[in-house]
Amino acid sequence: MNPSRSSGILLHPTSLPGRLGIGDLGVEAYRFADFLADAKQRLWQVLPLGPTDESNSPYQCLSVFAGNPLLISLETLVEEQFLDSTDLENAPAFPEHCVNYNAVKGFKMPLLGKSFALFEKKANLAQRDELESFCSSKASWLDDYALYIALSEAHDCAAWNLWEEDIRMRHPEAIRRWSRKLAREIRCHKYQQYQFFRQWARLKKYCHDRGIRLIGDIPIFITLDSATVWLHPELFYLDETGNPTVVAGVPPDYFSDTGQLWGNPIYRWDSMAKDGYSWWIERFRETYSLIDIVRLDHFRGFEKYWEIPAGETTARNGRWVPGPGAALFEAIKKALGNVPIIAEDLGLITPEVDALRERLGFPGMRVLQFAFGNDTKADDYRPHNYPRNCVVYTGTHDNNTTIGWFKEEVLDDTTQSRKVRESERRLALKYMGCDGKEVNWDFIRLALMSVADTAIIPLQDVLGLGSEARMNRPATTEGNWTWRFRREMLTEEIKSRLRELTTIYGRAV
Repeated sequence: MNPSRSSGILLHPTSLPGRLGIGDLGVEAYRFADFLADAKQRLWQVLPLGPTDESNSPYQCLSVFAGNPLLISLETLVEEQFLDSTDLENAPAFPEHCVNYNAVKGFKMPLLGKSFALFEKKANLAQRDELESFCSSKASWLDDYALYIALSEAHDCAAWNLWEEDIRMRHPEAIRRWSRKLAREIRCHKYQQYQFFRQWARLKKYCHDRGIRLIGDIPIFITLDSATVWLHPELFYLDETGNPTVVAGVPPDYFSDTGQLWGNPIYRWDSMAKDGYSWWIERFRETYSLIDIVRLDHFRGFEKYWEIPAGETTARNGRWVPGPGAALFEAIKKALGNVPIIAEDLGLITPEVDALRERLGFPGMRVLQFAFGNDTKADDYRPHNYPRNCVVYTGTHDNNTTIGWFKEEVLDDTTQSRKVRESERRLALKYMGCDGKEVNWDFIRLALMSVADTAIIPLQDVLGLGSEARMNRPATTEGNWTWRFRREMLTEEIKSRLRELTTIYGRAV
């Protein structure tokens, strides 16, 4: 077997099953790791793991360093006696197939507060020392993050640029005053991070012990209402009130004829370059403490990014502006060595973007759902044209599921016409020599048999699910990031079938 060939599954932890409304880092995460190992998979890809804003999008995080408290397993806290078993007995009847974020937060966050109170009351000396050691090791970001979240709660979750001027501007006396006033809340948020990192570290070791490496995501941009922007406004294009003067997005594309208006503040790359991109180096360093391989979101934005004037209602009226290019990645390499990075080089890719990726040696991405168009770009996505140094996906978290892509009649998620989609479906069947009855497995086989060193399959495609299991619809804000699977869906038949294909095509553990 070629040791460079591997495959894995894309599944965010929120999509794991369980009775408490959202997937977490408890027993079901370990069961899924067992499924991966038994199916001869070597990779588990997740989305960003940070705490999210009200959109619940993992690409809109309140911190680039912190973990999402909603992923903390309450059942594990019960086992460790930092919650009572009775606390979970009256849990609401959460839906099994999706996450109701408001209901989950209303149930889970008070219990995390109760767990902190029990820890302060019952923890032994070794446990207290472990918490203190964690806080000390993460102090470079944890102190400010915990203060920021406590301040946000004290201001009814209003954005930081709507706070009183002294704390908005981080005047030292205001920092001291609020730190004293919110001391307990700050300790509670540090405790939550302690529990997240403990639980994730155990799961990571469990995966490593079974030959599974973790792929994680670094979004290129971050949300305005975040600890980072509050702490470092000088690194972003903001006015004197803390509002962005320009924001991020992409021009009209496959997903939207008005483009995608993300609204994230734009970096002052010149300011970041002055200190050798230290913030980015620390961001990568902390991410690699959690995962093994980085999937770098929106790689093309590091060559040129789409800058939109603040106040625009669509992404049409923007302009391409040069990004940091190779200088950023040379600084990261100098500080961290040859760290593994997958470049998410999707969208409007120019020869300059390809040249930057090739210069850096990063594998790019190939998505099978993009392989059957009649344009020249589709040729790059057809497996007979793949380089070995790439990662093939049947689809990503932004795509429909393969069955949804193949069968859905109402095309409300792309700029394609029905005629174009029907043409793509016909070509896909001819290309694969199949009848489409199990098109998800046809795509899986095609990905696994390709020469691409790495193949990643969204779990929805392994399970043969349709559009109802879609994770995200780009350029929309409602109903995303909620999908969950049920435990009984991971059958022995599916495991055996995936294991057989993985072995046949030389990707098995």
